[in-house]
This record gives sequence, C-alpha cells and structure tokens, in this order.
Amino acid sequence: MISEFTAASATSGRTYDTRSPFRWVFSHLRHHPFLVAGAVAFSITAWSLFGLGPVMIGNVAQVVIDGHSGTTLLVAAATLLAVLAGDAVAALCSNTCAVTLGHRLERDVRDEMYRSLLGKSQTYHNRQRVGDLVARATDDTRHLNMMIHPGLLFMSDMVLGFIAPLTYVALLDPRLLLVPGLFAVAFVFTVRDYTGRLGPVLMEQRTQYGHVTAAAEEAVSGIELVKAAVRETWERKRFHAGAALFRDLFVRQGRIEALYVPMLMFGVAVALALLHGITLLRAGGIDLAELIALVGLMNLLRIPAFMSAFSFAMVQSGVAGARRILSVLTATTELDQNTGGRQAAVHGAIAFEGVSFGYQDNQKALADIDVLIEAGETVAIVGQTGSGKTTLTQLVNRTYDPGAGRITVDGIDLRDWNLTSLRSQIANIEQDVFLFSRTVAENIAFARPDASRRDIETAARAAAAHGFITGFQDGYDTTIGERGVTLSGGQRQRLALARAFLKDPRILILDDSTSAIDSKTEDEIQRALRTVQRGRTTLIITHRLSQIRWADRILVLAGGRLAAAGTHDELLATSTAYRRIFSHYDIELPPLRAPAAEATGVAG
Repeated sequence: MISEFTAASATSGRTYDTRSPFRWVFSHLRHHPFLVAGAVAFSITAWSLFGLGPVMIGNVAQVVIDGHSGTTLLVAAATLLAVLAGDAVAALCSNTCAVTLGHRLERDVRDEMYRSLLGKSQTYHNRQRVGDLVARATDDTRHLNMMIHPGLLFMSDMVLGFIAPLTYVALLDPRLLLVPGLFAVAFVFTVRDYTGRLGPVLMEQRTQYGHVTAAAEEAVSGIELVKAAVRETWERKRFHAGAALFRDLFVRQGRIEALYVPMLMFGVAVALALLHGITLLRAGGIDLAELIALVGLMNLLRIPAFMSAFSFAMVQSGVAGARRILSVLTATTELDQNTGGRQAAVHGAIAFEGVSFGYQDNQKALADIDVLIEAGETVAIVGQTGSGKTTLTQLVNRTYDPGAGRITVDGIDLRDWNLTSLRSQIANIEQDVFLFSRTVAENIAFARPDASRRDIETAARAAAAHGFITGFQDGYDTTIGERGVTLSGGQRQRLALARAFLKDPRILILDDSTSAIDSKTEDEIQRALRTVQRGRTTLIITHRLSQIRWADRILVLAGGRLAAAGTHDELLATSTAYRRIFSHYDIELPPLRAPAAEATGVAG
C-alpha cells in the first residue's frame, strides 16, 4: 500500500489481511498463537468437565438409591468435587488467556492505526474530522478488545455449551437427543434472524459515536470563537441532538435484544425434555440416574442460550468497529515515501515546470507556473488573497503533489527524492504556528530532538525569543498550552522561527511568519534572517515592504498564475498587480511602463 510515511514499531514486520473485518482480526490473532491455543484448549477442558458434572450427579444419586456403603458414596462425591474443581481452574486459565489476548489486540490495532494516520497524506487528513478519527482510535479499538473478551469467549462458551451437553446426552441414550437436538436447530435459525437485525443498528451506533465525538472536539477546539460569538447554547443543542440520536440507537438495540426468542424456547425445551425422559423412564428405556443427568444437562443449555444474547452483540459491535478502522487503514494516500529515492544534501535550486494544482478536480489553485529559483536565492512571493501563494510553497516540500507539470530540486523531480531526506532539509514557518503541549525546549527541538540545550538557546536568541523565554518561571522547561494558547501570537511565531533555525534547513519557507511581531522585534529577526539565509534558498510570502525590498527577486501571483517576476524597482515600474499591492503605502510610485508583460506572464 502506498504510504507517505512509515515507522518501525512493536508490531513491525507483521502482516495483516485487510480484505474483510474477520480476516483482519484473525490475522492479528494469528500473531499470538499461544494465547489463542490456550484460550481454546482450556475452554474445551472446562466445558468437558462442566458437562460431566450432571452425569456424575446422576451416578451419585444412583449410588444413594442402590444403598451402597458410605465409602462408595464418599469416593463418588470426592470424584465429583475434583471434576468441578478442575472445571473452575480450566475456566480461570481460559479467561486469563482471553483477557490478555483482547488487550494485546487492542494495543496492536491502536499502534497499527496510529502509524497509518501518520502515513496518510495531508490531502487525506484535510477530508477527515479529527474527533471521528479519535473515536476510531479509542472507542472502536476498545470494542475490538471486548469482542475478544468477553465476546468471543462467550461465543466459544455458547458453541461448547451446546456441544458438551448434547454429547453427554447422546452417550446416556441417543433417544434423549430428540428434544435438545430440535432446540439446537431452532436456536440456529432464530439467532441468524437476530444478528441480521442487530448488526446494522450496531454499525450505526459506532458511526454516530464518531459524529458525536467529532462535534465535541470541534466545539472545544474552537471554544474561543464559540464564546466570542456567544454560540454556547447553539453548540449545546447541536451536541444534544447528536447524543440523543446515539441514545435512540441504544434503545433500538434494547428492543431487539428484548425480543430475543431463544430464552423462551429454552423453557419450553426443558419441559419437553423432562416429559420425554419420564416417558422413557416409565417404559423402562432409561433409569432414574439417567433422567436426573438429562435434567442437569438440559439446564446447562441455559448458559449458551443466555450468553448468546450478549456475545453476538459484542462480536457484531467489534466487527462494526473493525470496519471503521479498516476504512482508515485501507484508504490510499496520494503521496509515496519513496524509500529508495534520492538521499543527498540539497543545494536549493528549485524549478516549477508547467505546474498546475487544484484541491478539487474542477478548481485550480495554480495554473501553468514556470519559474526557476537559483540555489541560495531569496525570493519574495506576493499577491492578493487567494492568488495561490501558500499553495505554491506547499508543493515544494510535497505536502501536495502537482496535478500537472513537475517540480524539481537540484534538477531532480520531487517524486524521485526520498521524502524523509527531502523534508528534513526544508523548514516551513506558517502564519498559523502549531505548538505542542510540551516544554518550550521540546517545541524548539521538535525537528532535532537530539539538540543540546546550548543549540536550542542559540536558535532562540537568533529568533529574538530568548528574552521572553527566560522570563517564564521555568524558562525553557516551561510547559505551554496546547497549540501554544498560553503565548501571544508574536511569541508563537518566534518559537517557530527558533525551531526552523535549529533545524538548519537548506530551503527556508516563511509564510507571513512575522505578521504578529512588533516592528522592533521584526528588525531583530530580520537581521537574524539575513545571517541565517546566507547560502540557503529562501521563499518569503509577505506584504511587508521591508522584507520584500531585500529579496533578490519577487514573484507576483494573480488568480493562480504567475503575473510578473523581477526586482522591487522593476515591478513597480512594469506591473499593475504589484503596484496595486502597495497602493496604500506612502511611497512614490514610478510611471508604469510595458504593462503587456503581465498579460503574457513572466517565467523569471
């Protein structure tokens, strides 16, 4: 399967069959053969001994009826006690194996899904709701655990709970199989109808749970906007509606389970079996001990009849969860890690050759982009909102692949580079900075976790962040809130700059990365940037004249196309689109000449 990223893990080297939920689950269980064998073997042993109990009770009754000595009765009772004790020990071992197996399955599936999510492309994640993915990785995997224990354990108890009593009844007298045999056949048909009605409801439950979780995650993530817009009541009603639908699905499940027929059939079967046994007893076909054993064995059938109501629900709920998880695991991604691709130091020459791209098939964000950026060159990218500036830079590190044309770095198509090698030499600082709920030092060293504290502090000084960091009570060991909510916008951007400086990239992309920084701090960072960018290819998306002027070249985008390219002075004199960007600045614009250049576009 194509994967943008792969990672070794505790389950690496294992293969799983993803053709169906049952194949996938059992391919997971195949990697724990001793636990599976132990659960099955101990369960068979437990039920064999458990089924033997009523037969021995009948034998003890026969000893009493025949008036044998106390020693004979004591031996029979001791034997019965040993059999029942053996049943208890075997059942305990079976439960232990099943519980361990269920937890290991849950662990392995969570690991597999997390690695799969890391390997999905940005395009895939753009289409997903985070809350729903979290529900699949947490609640759906928990239901897989419950499917093994107690679900499949109950299921095996149900099967063995029929096989063991029916076998002992046949050994007593084959004629006694008439009623329990008919009950077993009727049970199969009623359960088939039961599972057919229950399965779709359980699948809807798992899907609706994902919707409810996604709604809660969105409201909490956007709590600042919710409160600013005074939409708490509306969000509460929205969540309540989703939770009510989730509740209604449980009510539907309860109604289906309430009409479960096998328990009613069991009562009728016990009465008919007793009547059949008494008839044979009066006819001299069986003795009293066999009748007592028959009644005891029929009562054992209550256990599988009762367990089946829960086991099928748990197994089907687990299968529903498996289907949702499989839909993530089997989803193809648009990017390939290309582990065998080029791995080398990047010099930084970037070429766009007839590049077009659209987030949707019928809409193009970029069209026919042709431009060459020399290694070590600083290029500013400007344009009106929606002109494709950010999209253009996101193609450089293969966040997305172009729909047409190609992009090369050092003359080699991006698709031919090893993705890890390529991205490790590119740093992208966006306006919307993402910080983790970790320490300041860990956030700065995210791309270089092995960096020393001295290197981290040097990068922070270069980004003009050392001052405010040391002002925190714990300094670089201060834990910041999720997404950096405890920091100002300028502080977040300076931490992002420090992270990029520490990474020491060959290609540096700055997407309006100083928009939230005051003029004095910006001047400090600009001086640091001029030092850091030496020998590096730098792409800057900005409308700040102070940053644009010291760029070697400027690209002007309009409507997803390259409208013009040149130096600041050249574009002021020749590009209407460029002059329009700076019309609000208090600067003297030179007379416009050669406007035709914009109509044809400039390759640069």
